[in-house]
Amino acid sequence: MAKTVKDIIDLIKNQGIKMVDFKMVDVNGQFRHVTIPAAEFSEDTIKKGIGFDASNYGYAVVEKSDMVFIPDPDTAFVDPFSEIPTLSIGGDAMIIDSPENRPLPHYPRNIVRAAEKFMRETGVADTMLILPEFEFYLFDEVGWEVRSGVVSSYVDAKQSYWNSSAEGKGVIVPKQKAYHIAKPYDVTYECRSEMCLRMEEMGIKIKYHHPEVAASGQFEIEPMLGKMSEMADNTMIIKYIIKNIAAKYGLSATFMPKPVLGEAGSGMHVHMLLLKDGKPVFADNKGYAGLSRTAHYFMGGLLKHIASLAAITNPSTNSFKRLVPGYEAPVTVGYAMSNRSAVIRIPAYAKAPEERRFELRNPDATCNPYFCYAAILMAGLDGVKNKIDPHENGWGPYDVNLYHLPEEEKKKLKALPTSLEAALAALESDHDYLTAGGVFPEALIKDFIATKRAECLEINSVPTPVEFEKYYNK
Repeated sequence: MAKTVKDIIDLIKNQGIKMVDFKMVDVNGQFRHVTIPAAEFSEDTIKKGIGFDASNYGYAVVEKSDMVFIPDPDTAFVDPFSEIPTLSIGGDAMIIDSPENRPLPHYPRNIVRAAEKFMRETGVADTMLILPEFEFYLFDEVGWEVRSGVVSSYVDAKQSYWNSSAEGKGVIVPKQKAYHIAKPYDVTYECRSEMCLRMEEMGIKIKYHHPEVAASGQFEIEPMLGKMSEMADNTMIIKYIIKNIAAKYGLSATFMPKPVLGEAGSGMHVHMLLLKDGKPVFADNKGYAGLSRTAHYFMGGLLKHIASLAAITNPSTNSFKRLVPGYEAPVTVGYAMSNRSAVIRIPAYAKAPEERRFELRNPDATCNPYFCYAAILMAGLDGVKNKIDPHENGWGPYDVNLYHLPEEEKKKLKALPTSLEAALAALESDHDYLTAGGVFPEALIKDFIATKRAECLEINSVPTPVEFEKYYNK
């Protein structure tokens, strides 16, 4: 049930709220915030909003940067991480125009809504349900230094195999052997359980949490399927909760895709399905893996645009250090049932028609979730519109372990981009499917590419320790 301004004011009074914190999302998918005393919150706050400089959020040039943030009462929750009673509210960015404000088309929540509107207009479906899997590391210590005389980083997790002599009690997890490992080796169980309880308190239903493969503190929390726009908001809250609860336990949480050499990387696999009038669009008992022709076309769109899509779903240079063979990370453009080496995996356990779905395995949580989910939907809809059949295009199904194919067979396979630079080049030449219906503004895509290329240039100019190892004595 939608919240009203009166509901918010009553909540402030009943909960003894002292501050109201407005959380906004920048172009990189990170929270920014501004706070007012609760006594100053009124109906006018919702109507008139809070002014801010959007140029510092990456959305506008300085001379056109004055924006207004309009709170959305439905997003309100009591922030459990503030000692002073605080109500947190998300919302939308508006351009200050006369006679009235209009939505900022670059703002992430507006893009997700535009993508959902476009979906309904196509007639393919009226609802997209998604389920992102949140993989992350919890470290006991982390640090880095980048300056002229020093380039270094370090991480430590007390249960990791490299502490076998220092730990002194034998509570050590072997390298790459942590998947579902139980106590006493699962040393952050209480921390993760509290994370999930906080999520449940905020209305985010959780399927489970567990240790992941990497022995150096890698874990996963998986929510239930939810509507795309709601899950985009919930993705921000889930990451917020994970990082704050980790800090409470003296730990550092990271969604960095590849923080540890030789261990599994962290992804954010995205499961998806479509509904129309409440009925599953992807289900067909006669189709491969029980999926309909529409589902196959949707997969075809994802696979056709996967190189450019990767710039949005994997927008860090570190993302591509995860997307390498040997760690269950997808590196091959293809689809299959229960095969983790392909970009698209169809889970065999989803047998009921309303559960028939597939997952895109390359995304990671360094992405802006609003851009990521909207781009996935737009790529899939393009596949449906143009009837892009993944089998006819030679993208599978691959019902073999692609890592173990003979080298001659591997050469026939199409691979994901191997760098952010390559993904950005693909996005530059292939983004019409994103701008269809005005969902992604052309200017936003150009600014995104320019910003990320500058980021690549900055990172590529820094010598790394491995380069010293390889080249110092040449």
